[in-house]
Amino acid sequence: MKSRYVIIASALFLSVAGFAQKNEIKLAEKAIKGGKSDEAITILAGVEHMIVNAPDAEKAQFLFVKGNAYLDLANKNVDTDKNLSLAAKAYQELMEAEKVSENNKYSTQATASIIEIKGKLINAAIADTKINKNAEGAKKLYEAYLLEKKDTINLYYAASTYVSAKDYDSALKLYEELKTLNYSGKANYYYAVNKVNNQEDFFNTAADRDRLVKMGTHEKPRNEAVPSKRGEIYKNIALIYVQQGKAAEAKKAVSDARKANPDDTSLILTEANLYLEAKDMDTYKKLIAEALEKNPNDVDLIFNLGVVSAGAKNYVEAEKFYNKVIELDPKYINAYINMAAMKLEDEKAIIDGMNKLGTSADDMKRYNALKKKREDLFRSTIPYLEKAVALEPGNVDVSRTLLNVYSALEMTAEYKALKAKM
Repeated sequence: MKSRYVIIASALFLSVAGFAQKNEIKLAEKAIKGGKSDEAITILAGVEHMIVNAPDAEKAQFLFVKGNAYLDLANKNVDTDKNLSLAAKAYQELMEAEKVSENNKYSTQATASIIEIKGKLINAAIADTKINKNAEGAKKLYEAYLLEKKDTINLYYAASTYVSAKDYDSALKLYEELKTLNYSGKANYYYAVNKVNNQEDFFNTAADRDRLVKMGTHEKPRNEAVPSKRGEIYKNIALIYVQQGKAAEAKKAVSDARKANPDDTSLILTEANLYLEAKDMDTYKKLIAEALEKNPNDVDLIFNLGVVSAGAKNYVEAEKFYNKVIELDPKYINAYINMAAMKLEDEKAIIDGMNKLGTSADDMKRYNALKKKREDLFRSTIPYLEKAVALEPGNVDVSRTLLNVYSALEMTAEYKALKAKM
């Protein structure tokens, strides 16, 4: 008789506890509607320990209300980053609970809230990076990825942003995850100009874009092919290993990448760059020759060879590659810009040399020689800058650089003519 009494009492306790949970959840919902989400969280915290053993349907309701409370606080700019993360966690746990119970009462609304949170995290991350809070921005981008893992682009951006924050350990972890996923990032983007606001709109598919162009709401359709980012990913993995003093791991990372992606010439460049930094010129030249053999007329490849060579201060090689690009594609504007920029790098050393000189006869002679050298340097950039301006008149930075060159050489007529076009 005594044991039966204990069983009845236990059942009664569970029944009362369940009633209390439901009542508290209702009170929390009421608090949210009254604009007191902080109070709702306090109410829910009081019964959270009981939710573990609650039925899945009740657990889902609890998590839904909890997520709503945290999201409401985030929307009110109350500890936004923390509350967005807590809201997302609650919604994800809710969807998992309903998946187990095969009941989707709250999942649809939770999914919509997760999409909202994801958008807020991405926008907040962009705002962070604009003020050099790259570590915070990277964390938010990674959280956005965790909310919807099919959007691997956010994982890629999170890794890149950790590099900007110089948090190489975190970046390496995410790059390794991208490598495991065999992420490419290669895509085609579709755009057209909206006739109402004259702004360019993005479309997920060419069919969506072309349909609106045909209807007459949009015009000037264009496609943008986004190249594979796989080479960059493996390159950054390798460079992080280099940064950490792990040259062997860096070479192995690129070697593995090349085996997995034998047709990706960007990986040959990455490997070549590693040997260039290690001053192993024989292996470097061998790899460059291999890249050119695969694609002898690939202007992007040859341009990148120029960039790699210039980065290693091998200016003779770089100039050779840039000139080859110009020969193959006279409209390849970046070759002209990089050629001019590379030449102008010598100006600082010349100015420093001029500033160190005194007023003796020998110093004045040396000063005049350096002055002429600087003028000759400026003159050597004019053909490249003028061509770049002709190809892209709206490029303000290039036009300003050319104006500075004209000014330094006292080319008044050319200066005024270009200034009038800006």
